[in-house]
Amino acid sequence: MSTLEALSALACNLRWQDCDAQVQQRVRWIVADTVAAMVGGSAEPEMRALSAARAVTGRCMMLGIGTGADAESAAMVNGSAGTFLELDEGNRFARGHAGVHVIPAALAACETSGADADTFLVAVLAGYEVCSRIAAHSRLRDGVHPHGTWGTLGAAVAAGRIAGIGPQPMARLIGIASSLMTATSKRTMLEGGLVRNVYAGLANRNGLLALQLLQAGFDSELDGLRSLFGAVLSERFDEAALLASLPQGDPHGPGTQWHVMHNYFKLHACCRYNHGVLDALDLLAAQQLLPAADEVERIEVTTYDLAAELSDPAPRNTLAAKFSVPFAVATRLVHGNSGVRSFGWEAVRDPRVRSLATRVQLHEDAAMTRSLPQERPARVVLHLRNGATRTAETSFNRGDEASPYTDSELTFKFTDLCMRAWPRTHAERVLVATLALGREVAMADWLRLLRHPPTD
Repeated sequence: MSTLEALSALACNLRWQDCDAQVQQRVRWIVADTVAAMVGGSAEPEMRALSAARAVTGRCMMLGIGTGADAESAAMVNGSAGTFLELDEGNRFARGHAGVHVIPAALAACETSGADADTFLVAVLAGYEVCSRIAAHSRLRDGVHPHGTWGTLGAAVAAGRIAGIGPQPMARLIGIASSLMTATSKRTMLEGGLVRNVYAGLANRNGLLALQLLQAGFDSELDGLRSLFGAVLSERFDEAALLASLPQGDPHGPGTQWHVMHNYFKLHACCRYNHGVLDALDLLAAQQLLPAADEVERIEVTTYDLAAELSDPAPRNTLAAKFSVPFAVATRLVHGNSGVRSFGWEAVRDPRVRSLATRVQLHEDAAMTRSLPQERPARVVLHLRNGATRTAETSFNRGDEASPYTDSELTFKFTDLCMRAWPRTHAERVLVATLALGREVAMADWLRLLRHPPTD
């Protein structure tokens, strides 16, 4: 069986009712966290302008905006909003963000088709598992940003599963979606090119388009998955390892390793590669050893290669700030936290932050780089003006399964983000409903909550 056939079989053979209860609840939390990221991101002025340009009479919602659109527009806007604040969940083995590439497309497909909650949830699981496994066993070229690439396949798989297609059409669908991935550039994130925030939106839109093309009779090359990841976007595609990672026989059998169980959630409102450094500063704060910004002479940061690449001390806008270790360290010390406001325009323009960022020295440690993806290490040494030093080191990022956030921390994040567009009481109702989706809460009732928030 080819890799394409095996992934298609996995996507079509998953049964929600047979999934372990822990897997089911992790999927619900991933949906909840992604909803919060989309609603929170919708409040940004660029997203308000984009959604206004896309608003039409349609049955699919743009979350947090309160207006409808056609399925493709809604999926694009929601996917774009979900990445705007850099708070969308991710998967450490995939080295990217599967949820925000799958859920907007699945949501729009369900709104269009009237599918039930179990169908929605298993579609999210199928899309997540397929695209994250492809990502885990490929190596994108150095200049490629992962957003908008393999996530397109996850969006297409989710849409295909909601449409009820079988393994052979699913294989053709993945092939078509492979040719609809975008040539994304890593420089956009490093230089603050806001077009980068649309990459995940395009992946969701193109996933839905791939299904429309399949249903209209279009086809792909014989194995688009192999050619795109074996020669075009990726430097390496280890199909043998990917096949070995798949469940043998029943995907619900004992020993199944679900990628959703290796996801991570984010509380720092910036690129994941900053998080080890920020976790180290949080350790100092917990010990009451974090100095005031004006007490610091210079800061040494040692970490792995992908984090050391985020070296710009003077980011030009809020997106570039989220991809700068010097800025992340400086704004954490100046503002006392690493939330949304600490990476907003006021923080970017704050002379105290900009001055301190120039005093951050960033280095790669080859041993730390070799520890990826099992670890995401960082070491921070604060050199104070009085000659003293403060040091902290981390191996695992908070939010990984090795150091998970508590439900109360994730609940606070959900409410805090959703309150950028919704009243607190409504945000709380939506979270409760999302975590009970498919059990006590039907899909239609959940969609009604998302589509018509009260104004009280």
